[in-house]
Amino acid sequence: MLHSDLTADDLQQIQQKVPEAEILGVSIDETFFQDFPETDRYPRQIYYRIFAAQFLPAELDRVLYLDTDTIAIQPLDDLYHKAFDGASYIACTHVRALFNKMNCLRLGIAEDVPYINTGVMVLNLKQLRQQQTTEDVLAFVSDKKNRLLLPDQDIITALYGKQIQLADSYRYNLSDRILAMYNARHPNEIRSIDWVRQNTSVIHYCGKNKPWKSGYVGKLGIFYQELLETENNNGGTRT
Repeated sequence: MLHSDLTADDLQQIQQKVPEAEILGVSIDETFFQDFPETDRYPRQIYYRIFAAQFLPAELDRVLYLDTDTIAIQPLDDLYHKAFDGASYIACTHVRALFNKMNCLRLGIAEDVPYINTGVMVLNLKQLRQQQTTEDVLAFVSDKKNRLLLPDQDIITALYGKQIQLADSYRYNLSDRILAMYNARHPNEIRSIDWVRQNTSVIHYCGKNKPWKSGYVGKLGIFYQELLETENNNGGTRT
């Protein structure tokens, strides 16, 4: 667990919540990110995933990253063990062709590079350790500082876009918006909640539209509600 201010007691409490896992704390020096732009919505912690290869133990050669606003409803073994085939990242895109082109123009990169959503990623740590430099990232941030909208996604797409293997968004990074857009375009092939249960592994409540906030609009909130009910029925203990 990459962090900047968790105490030993904090880590112990987290460990007690997930006894089936081993929690390893890795303290990050916050001055490392002092030159990176941040906002209330995008704090400097979002950059941890960019430099995960430098911070995580050397014996790890890959890691699966999930945003905290995701829910896994099916096993992720297939995604985690997916062959990289030379890629540095396995990730999904939520952007169609026109907006992908606009993002590429904004960032000054080739138009055939996919603009990824960083909420679900498998990182090729071994390869990133060999090719990633802090200087390259800082140089890009300094040059494009005023053009960065979603800083971590912008940086990874721009610097490593040619080394991204795309995964199926409907399976591994499904959002309400993506589902609604698909159903609007394919009225004769509606993907229902039953379809999602059978075919999707990760639900991603990205953006401001989240089922634990007031004003939520969407169909995928049912998975959050089911998880909440399960936890409440088990006294707040994960199963």
